[in-house]
Amino acid sequence: MNESDSIPRIGQVVRILQGREAGQYAVVLKLIDDRYVLLADGEKRKYDRPKKKNLQHIEVMDHISPEVQNSLLETGRVTNGKLRFAITKFINEVVTDLKKGDQHDG
Repeated sequence: MNESDSIPRIGQVVRILQGREAGQYAVVLKLIDDRYVLLADGEKRKYDRPKKKNLQHIEVMDHISPEVQNSLLETGRVTNGKLRFAITKFINEVVTDLKKGDQHDG
């Protein structure tokens, strides 16, 4: 993975690898600097109180939510409902497909 792949973009879904919320998914709200991002999931971690997370403690997924990205770029904020929708949509489409693929291989 080269440098450009590891830097998440606004609206991108990530999986948390370290900490209390390990294994859960969240959406990137803001890039603080080259080391930290602000994450929220719309449920436990709302938009108003995002989690500051080290880039080494997250896994960047290959999915950017257009709804969240457009809302953040246009108005500067996003609703918790949109965050929940983006994560649910990602889990239903991508994660479920991965699990189905695993079952057919073996």
